[in-house]
Amino acid sequence: MLLIDIYNKIKYNKRADRLGPDMPFTHWKLFYAKQMICLCKSKFKFFADTAQFRPGAYAVGCSKIKIGDRVVIRPGVMLFGESESLDTSITIEDNVMMGCGVHIYINNHKFDDPDIPLIDQGYYPDEPVVLKDGCWIGANAIILPGVTVGRNSVVGAGSIVTKSIPDGVVAVGSPAKVIKKI
Repeated sequence: MLLIDIYNKIKYNKRADRLGPDMPFTHWKLFYAKQMICLCKSKFKFFADTAQFRPGAYAVGCSKIKIGDRVVIRPGVMLFGESESLDTSITIEDNVMMGCGVHIYINNHKFDDPDIPLIDQGYYPDEPVVLKDGCWIGANAIILPGVTVGRNSVVGAGSIVTKSIPDGVVAVGSPAKVIKKI
């Protein structure tokens, strides 16, 4: 029975539309550059040759996520891109910098009806997230559904981004607000 369980776990890890430490039979490949590139190219909708997906990062719904040139997905980053309605759920364009612990979500739980337990209310419709060329997302920032972070903009560490951020600005806080132009 144990060998069958291990075999089934290996099969699941190879075909699952996700990456992360909870997938031990594929996660080890992230420690080796050539293996990492090969794995990520097979999992993601697009994964540039110069991108990196570091050990300790998570991605759910890889087949809906695009990652551009010179992007590093650092440990603790969580990309929640699983979607039945979107062709591309998360787009990370070229030259995007991202600190550890960044979370990106494309949907949120419903909570409209006080007579129904929250766990039974389902989700709002999926909304894509776009990180434009050259932006910088500080450590532990949270990007919520439908947000676009503009070209060459900065999101401060620990910020919660609930609305799109224009090009060339610095936004910080909870919720994130633009505090200056670059």
